[in-house]
This record gives sequence, structure tokens and C-alpha cells, in this order.
Amino acid sequence: MDSLKPSGEAQSALENAPFLRRVSLRNYKSIERADVSLSALTVLVGKNGSGKSNFLDALRFLSESLRTSLDHAIRSRGGFQEIKRRLRAARWVGDFRFSIEVEVVLPNEQVAKYGFGISTDPEGGAFRVRSEVLSVHSPTGSPTAYYSVNSGKVAKSSVGKLPPAFEDRLYLVNASGFPEFRPCYEALSSMSFYDLNPVSMRSPQPPNTGDLLQEDGSNLASIVARLKPEAAKRITQYLSAIVPGIIDFGKVSLGPLETVLFRQQGEDSSHPLEFFAWSMSDGTLRTLGALVAANQRTDRDSPVSLVGIEEPETALHPAAAGALMDALREASSHTQIVATSHSPDLLDQVDLGTDRLLAVVSEKGKTLIAPIDEASREAIRRHLYTPGELLRLNQLELDRKYLREQAQADSILDEDEA
Repeated sequence: MDSLKPSGEAQSALENAPFLRRVSLRNYKSIERADVSLSALTVLVGKNGSGKSNFLDALRFLSESLRTSLDHAIRSRGGFQEIKRRLRAARWVGDFRFSIEVEVVLPNEQVAKYGFGISTDPEGGAFRVRSEVLSVHSPTGSPTAYYSVNSGKVAKSSVGKLPPAFEDRLYLVNASGFPEFRPCYEALSSMSFYDLNPVSMRSPQPPNTGDLLQEDGSNLASIVARLKPEAAKRITQYLSAIVPGIIDFGKVSLGPLETVLFRQQGEDSSHPLEFFAWSMSDGTLRTLGALVAANQRTDRDSPVSLVGIEEPETALHPAAAGALMDALREASSHTQIVATSHSPDLLDQVDLGTDRLLAVVSEKGKTLIAPIDEASREAIRRHLYTPGELLRLNQLELDRKYLREQAQADSILDEDEA
């Protein structure tokens, strides 16, 4: 299996921000099992319905459970029965549990391994945290702090006098009050995910006091107004490369509401044309939303640790894919980026030397996730085909050997319950 140690662009992302380098899922929606490593910029490629969004949603579930509550995260997805993988509409697969495990490099170069398993009874009753584990290691691999919780009881911990545990809550929320565990909590709770909606982005909105872009991009004007000049300038440069003629953009107030105003080059260079967001194309709005999402809060002491973006190339001209990937790759030097795509044009811009490309397929109702196989990598290295051409030919295959090795991957939850 590929090394989990990041390199190149991935290494630069570790210098000032947390870095999620491994994700392990079991029985989450359509994903029976996945154990993959991530880079500073990771692209999940697959057909519609293959399960790419379910992978991102698992990370969203983790972050949301810590920021709000486990109960809210489960209810917002329709209940436990809509999260746990099922074989048929009325039949669950295996035991009545799903689990999420991650490995994250913290800003001080410590490594945290965190995971939890959520279960219920066969009748679909109340859910409970069956197990939860966190271990923090020094850069040399020595354990520095840890705890494990089983069925609402703290089983072991490196810290004395920990608060009590509850079966319906993730314990990391309580443990975050201790300096040993706080960096892991902040890294995992500060992830943000986006499925940008041009309809919401066009509509004038009341001013928003939050400092993060909302999932659909509806508060774009408020976030644009809070961008630092350096970030706004860089976003403008990329936006003008992707959408020729754009000079700049900014927030404008319309009575009690606000929206984004774009300035575009006209026939008279001294008098640019001005357009409100509701006059702009879907591609322009989605591109600006993706650029803002990837560059928000870059100057903060607690920046967004990871940004997940659903199909950022949607409604964009194929010729603009290169500039968009360049923008995301540059942003990945300070914020880890995970994007989904089924676009051959975007895929052609992936650099296998620095970026992570994960193939996603659905077979017999199961989502499989793995790097592309050696034959595909060799064809790309020898310039016989580009990744996009292989995708068009339906020849971008995932690595079956890697899939077999996933089944043997260690689980900190299994170790704790043994």
C-alpha cells in the first residue's frame, strides 16, 4: 500500500496547518470499507452515483458532530438508518455499526489517530457511541496522550480526572478542554465542505456575521467583504484567467441586503461594465465560490484545515480547467483541498507527482475507493494517455491490489475492543 507520508505540495501544507493524511471508513452509506491516504490536493474521480459525495460526507459528518452535536449530525441525514450501509432498502448489512477513523498531522508535527464507531440495535432504536479512541504521538512516534471510551465509560486515559462520558456524544468535545487533545479537536472541527448553488449565490442576502462561507455559497458577499487584500487580489487574478474580462469583484449593499458586484472589461477601458451576481453565469459564480472557499481565513491563527468541494468544474468551459486546478493547487499550500470530479478536462490537469488521484467506482451497490492502478499510472508516465483520456475511454482503473490491502488495514477501534 502507498506510503502515508506526504511529500512535495503535501509537505508544504503541513508547515502551518493540520493535515489529514489518512481516512478509514466502514459501512458509511454506500462505502463498505475504505482506507486511503490523502495529499495536499486530492481529487476523487468517478461517475455520477459512484459514491464520491459519500466519502466527503463522512468527513463532513465527523466535523459537524464535533462542531454541533452527534445527534444533530445524524438527524440532519435522516437518521441512523440513512447513514449505515444497507444491502437493500429494508435490510442492513453486517453488524449495526458504522465507523470513521482519521490520522491527522498537527501543526506541532505531532500525529493524532482518532476514530469512533456508532451503533444501534436491530430494530433501529437509539444510537450510541460504541467506541471512541484518540492517541497523540510525538514526531518520533512516541505516545504523548490518549484516551479510549467504550459504551459511555472512559476505559483508559493518560490524563487524570477526565469528565464523564455519555453514549450519545463524542467524547472529544469534552476532552478538547485539555491542552493535550485541543489541537486534534480544532483540526477536525474546522473542516468545511461545499456543494455550491448558483441560485442561492445569485439571490441578495441579509448580511451574515459568520466568518466561513456557507455550504451552498449563499453568504458569498459577506465573506468577500472580509477577504484580506492579498487574498482578494490573488482570487481576482485567477478569476480573470478563468473568466476573461473580469477586472474585479466586491460586496455591494442593496438596502438591507447585499450581493456581489462584478466589474468586467467593456469597449471603453476607462468605463468597465458592472454586473450584479444575478446577471452572472453559473460557471462564474461557482468558480468564485470555489476560490473563496479555498482561500478564506488564510491569515487567521485558526484557518480552515480542510476544504471539500463537490465538482468545482461544473458549468465551466473545459479550457478553464487548467487555471482552476492551478488555483486549487496553490491554495493547497495553506489549506488541504479534497475535490470530487467526473470531468476529463479537470483530470488532465492533475499532477500525479504532487496531487492525489483516487478512483471511485460502484460495484454491486458498494463504493470502492483506491488509487489508479499501475497500468494506468505507467500509461500516464509514458505520455501514452492523459488521465482524462483514460477516463473518456473508461480505462482509468482502480488498483485492485490496494483494495485487497485495505481489507487488512489496522483499526484502532478493533485494537481497543480486543
